[in-house]
Amino acid sequence: MKLEGRIALVTGGSRGIGRSIAEALAREGADVAVNYRSGKEQADEVVQAIEGMGRKAVAIQGDVAEFDDATRMVEEAVNGLGGLHVLVNNAGIARDTLNFNMDPGDWLDVMRVNFGGTFNCTKAAAGQMMKERDGVIVNISSVMGEKAWVGASNYAASKAAVNSLTRASALEFARFGIRVNAVLPGFAPTDMVAGLVEKDGGKSISKQLPLKVLGTVEEVAECAVFLAGPGSKYMTGSLLTVDGGAFAQLALGKPL
Repeated sequence: MKLEGRIALVTGGSRGIGRSIAEALAREGADVAVNYRSGKEQADEVVQAIEGMGRKAVAIQGDVAEFDDATRMVEEAVNGLGGLHVLVNNAGIARDTLNFNMDPGDWLDVMRVNFGGTFNCTKAAAGQMMKERDGVIVNISSVMGEKAWVGASNYAASKAAVNSLTRASALEFARFGIRVNAVLPGFAPTDMVAGLVEKDGGKSISKQLPLKVLGTVEEVAECAVFLAGPGSKYMTGSLLTVDGGAFAQLALGKPL
């Protein structure tokens, strides 16, 4: 197993992509701290699934948008599992609407969680990793951070900020033996993109993709595990797209 002896913290790990990443890390041998903000029951289910694989796991409540919470989460992961080698910044929210209709609070909330949460947890984990001169940070971003989609400007801007933070952090932490990369999913069926695919099951989007299918949370998780493991040891500051070819195109047609 590629991650035997490694300890990971996955933010937003109780459902969707985060849950898939937490379980995929465990299958590769990692012990996992599963962060959640409000879904304790779901987080406990993930912990039980990981323990069923013979790995250690703990559920840790915390709001990534609050730096004090992020610091406590890291401390609880270290104390509960014995260290921290991998941080997956996955927690995120969406408040999709057109700019003209957007409440300023919706813009600020998305930035505080998606970008602020990534910054907070990165800063909180950095001390432990710098001390050990060993660590990997994987940020779950989005292809929207490099392109655009009508009605999602706040989300796209938050992910563009995550992409820039990924590159800058990679430069700053390289001398401490810490690698920082990001996974940029396209359209995968999660709660956050439900509104885009609920009308026709995503067919109107998938037919525009070169691979003609939506992605899965498992496929995103596999890429996150790759970046967390030894197979990517010469990668840092990289943005890895997982989007069925969407990013390679000039456009995806009109928004739905």
